[in-house]
Amino acid sequence: METRREKGLKTLGVLTESDGTGILKRLKEFPALAHGVVDFAYGEVLSRDVIDPKMRQLLTVTSLASQGMLTPQLKVHFKGALNVGAKPEDLIEVIYITMIYAGMPKALNAAAVLQEVFREKNINIEVDLDAAED
Repeated sequence: METRREKGLKTLGVLTESDGTGILKRLKEFPALAHGVVDFAYGEVLSRDVIDPKMRQLLTVTSLASQGMLTPQLKVHFKGALNVGAKPEDLIEVIYITMIYAGMPKALNAAAVLQEVFREKNINIEVDLDAAED
């Protein structure tokens, strides 16, 4: 049977296209925090199979975007959403929902993070600016 640590590293690995251990290295001075992130958040909660990984990531980025000022986490999870099958257009819709329910400043912050992710992943979105007025 897989331990929470093993499940957490596996879930992180899928989202980040890595072995998942990067967070453990970044938090080496904070072992209790690393344990909370890897073993609890990813190993117990985010690895559950009640909803599919794409939906889980869309829910995660919506929650993070609505809180605002969580750029590092939002960037990881926008990339993670793309890595598990979300389309760029899905993530743009998250920005629009954030605008309505959390406010324009938080949506603008999330949009800036998403634009950075798109640039890093060479994703180009073609938009008809006239259609946005309809």
